[in-house]
Amino acid sequence: MHEKANAKALVINYEKCTGCRLCELVCSVYHNGVSNPAKARIKVEKWEWEGLYIPMSCRQCIDAPCMNVCPVRAISRDEELGRVVVDHNVCIGCRSCVAVCPFGAMGFDPAERKVFKCDLCDGDPQCVRFCDEKAVNYTEVSRESLFRKRDAAEKIAQAHKKSTELISEMLD
Repeated sequence: MHEKANAKALVINYEKCTGCRLCELVCSVYHNGVSNPAKARIKVEKWEWEGLYIPMSCRQCIDAPCMNVCPVRAISRDEELGRVVVDHNVCIGCRSCVAVCPFGAMGFDPAERKVFKCDLCDGDPQCVRFCDEKAVNYTEVSRESLFRKRDAAEKIAQAHKKSTELISEMLD
């Protein structure tokens, strides 16, 4: 699969995040009309052990696990914006995509019985517009920056796994 020369993506610099969570509130208001972080497509995780706030959002993976696992093919790639989208007219709400996402970027709204994920706000991400610290940006990506994103994502995933293991050990 070839990328467009001007492909854009959300690029998150977690070192700039102060944990204000304004991105979550703006996202939920934009998409659902309510100020409810549980309905946001971006989540700010607080990693106590590392002393970090980590904004997590859909990485719009090229070989998206959510898209690959969907039994009814309700998840597809929108090549125009380079995003992975859910067709709610096809989705059966099985939540396989939620279970398989390595970044926890898929959500489920039990009231609406629908999965949800970042849709890049149709090319004008509201989280970017309202992030004063510029921890979240929507910018053109090159193949080099995609490799850096992959490395950063792997480091974040490893740190998250380590934190989860430490918490599990403490609870046992």
